[in-house]
Amino acid sequence: MTLAIIFLILGLGVLIFGAEILVRGSASMAKKWGISSIVIGLTVVAFGTSAPELIVNIISAVKGSADIAIGNIVGSNIANILLILGIASIIYPLNVKGNTVWKEIPFAILAIVLVYTMGNDMLFDGVSHSAITRTDGFSLIAIFIIFMFYIFALSKAEGKPEHITTYSWRLSIIMTVGGLVCLFLGGKLLVDNAIILARIAGMSEALIGLTIVAVGTSLPELATSIIAAMHHHDDIAVGNIVGSNIFNVFWILGLTGTMLQLPFNPTANIDVLVGVGATVLLFVFMFIGRRNKVDRWQGITFVTLYIIYTMYLIQRG
Repeated sequence: MTLAIIFLILGLGVLIFGAEILVRGSASMAKKWGISSIVIGLTVVAFGTSAPELIVNIISAVKGSADIAIGNIVGSNIANILLILGIASIIYPLNVKGNTVWKEIPFAILAIVLVYTMGNDMLFDGVSHSAITRTDGFSLIAIFIIFMFYIFALSKAEGKPEHITTYSWRLSIIMTVGGLVCLFLGGKLLVDNAIILARIAGMSEALIGLTIVAVGTSLPELATSIIAAMHHHDDIAVGNIVGSNIFNVFWILGLTGTMLQLPFNPTANIDVLVGVGATVLLFVFMFIGRRNKVDRWQGITFVTLYIIYTMYLIQRG
């Protein structure tokens, strides 16, 4: 068991390191090709930082561990709001832009609600089993494409470029290829040992996916949001979280669903509803207290709710 824990932590570290150098290397190459900084920020960087969740999901799905794949997405979305945004707003109260309040947060609510509706075929369609099907996956990807058009239009209007560091062609290629290799190896180590731990400890794969794997793959978002909050970069701290939740469902779950059908465990409904509740609560908080702001007391509320939810998960097993 100790060895499995060590390899799980090692896999997580390799996974995050791989995502980091992949983003840096591929962004550098894109910049050298003459692609604008804004486009790089919206595509290469955004997709790259979602790579840990994507790799974990694909490997989990291939291994038949759909509970880890779905738990990773749902758990990451819950952790992003209740834990990461909670901690960030405790450090420094965060202003939230109007576009985020009225467009992006509702889009994040739509995302998690769609997970519930698409995953509950038995409830809504009266079939014998529930699953995220390939049709569901393609539908999520289609919505994701629409969202990307909105993001491009928004970025063009705001005209805020992403700062991109460039490296030599050779180093850029090495970083990109090395990042991809690290993502695969790290993801495999993480998933394999998460499954081993679940079996040894008598824990469900869903619990592992909702906690260790979900929080682990969300560490880049945690670091980004905390650093942004410390530097009073409110847009980055909040936008990073909301955007990540949208990416997780429409891009990562969608892409995973197009590759393999993901059986949906009805037990996950509670977790999905927690995700819905957390996202709706974020929206409601925009109109309580100081408008369009996540205050410290709201951050404390988020973190407290996450602790309660985690205790429930542990008790559920």
